[in-house]
Amino acid sequence: MFEKLSFQVPTLGKCTVPSPVKLSTISGQGKATYTRDDTRVNYKIERTPGEPESKITFEKAGPREFIYFNPQDVTAAILTAGGLCPGLNDVIRSIFLELHFGYNVKNILGIRYGYKGLNPANKYEPVKLTIEKVEHIHELGGTMLGSSRGAEDKEVMVDYLVKLGVNILFCIGGDGTLRGAHSFYEIIKKRNLKIGIVAIPKTIDNDINFVYKTFGFETAVSAARDIINSAHTEALGAPNGIGLVKLMGRDSGFIAAYATLANQNVNFTLIPEVPFELYGKRSFLKALERRLNERGHAVIVIAEGAGQELISGGKKEYDDSGNIKLKDIGTFLKNEINRYFNKKGIKINLKYIDPSYIIRSIPANANDSIFCANLGRWAVHAGMAGKTDLVIGLWHGVFTHVPIPACVYERKKVSPESALWLSVLEATGQEYYYKEK
Repeated sequence: MFEKLSFQVPTLGKCTVPSPVKLSTISGQGKATYTRDDTRVNYKIERTPGEPESKITFEKAGPREFIYFNPQDVTAAILTAGGLCPGLNDVIRSIFLELHFGYNVKNILGIRYGYKGLNPANKYEPVKLTIEKVEHIHELGGTMLGSSRGAEDKEVMVDYLVKLGVNILFCIGGDGTLRGAHSFYEIIKKRNLKIGIVAIPKTIDNDINFVYKTFGFETAVSAARDIINSAHTEALGAPNGIGLVKLMGRDSGFIAAYATLANQNVNFTLIPEVPFELYGKRSFLKALERRLNERGHAVIVIAEGAGQELISGGKKEYDDSGNIKLKDIGTFLKNEINRYFNKKGIKINLKYIDPSYIIRSIPANANDSIFCANLGRWAVHAGMAGKTDLVIGLWHGVFTHVPIPACVYERKKVSPESALWLSVLEATGQEYYYKEK
């Protein structure tokens, strides 16, 4: 289904400048080698009998022997946009360190408050990044540059990039940020400007297409596991105790699924990809009642985008990024559970926990910090080599260059037929669907 997409990464021109990153050109000499442009990473590593071989491959990321930009002439800029996510400061710091120490780039700007900082009318002056400014930021959550949502005039922003003399713009953000970055590329290409656009995918939901894992996701799962442990303790501590935890996941239930597997104390995991019904013989509430009858307690994890079709009333509203504002499924489900058992005359003790903003604002854990540092370095290698309109991805454990249009073609989602969802079902003991046949 993705065969019509292009996986060829655009470049600004021929690379003729010897890289200051000194590596080996021959393997087997006990030193890392440069990455060739024609090295590709296969999309699929598994093929069933009779299935045609996939022709999709990704360009491998890494330092090139020759680069496009002369480092002493480069002005680089970094921005963060969208919601907060663990690891933002780690990526900023890594980009700076690789530019400064790896390529000897001296003019590195931090754009304040996302795309708003590229519109002079908003009067957010860029920050000149220095070693002192980034030295300890990886120890903190959030982003030192600030972030924002909402559209700005793309032509005006490109004009501002030209005024600042920016050669490479590093955009750190999710689906909306990537779409904005691609629109920059289109304007830059139309004007025949030599400005590279390199994106680092940031979404706590882990829903970027052709990217196995986004930074901050692992930290979010770790934090969510601890919160689920608290919900389990609460559920065990009272007769018919129920711990209900709402986790982030607008369109994709990856955090809910992985946190469930990390915890192993969850009895029901509800995600946007798997519809469920509240009432009926095979409904969720009927299954919850059976669980209480059998074990006397239950833990429920629900992704914020699950069950939206169950909540009636109200007109559609949109946030500044153009996303539909989700209805509060956590509060809705809490009320429906209470109503259901009240009608039956069954006393329950329900504790509802919504830790969303706590999870996304914490510092990255050790694994995420390592991952963020690699993403930043590989983004700089791509930018200095004149690569543009691309996302730094991870596929089969290898860092890749993925064209932005491929990444935003659709959201990555949990497949109900996947080994991941099967693992969730086996860990929780829940049925495939809580719907009438």
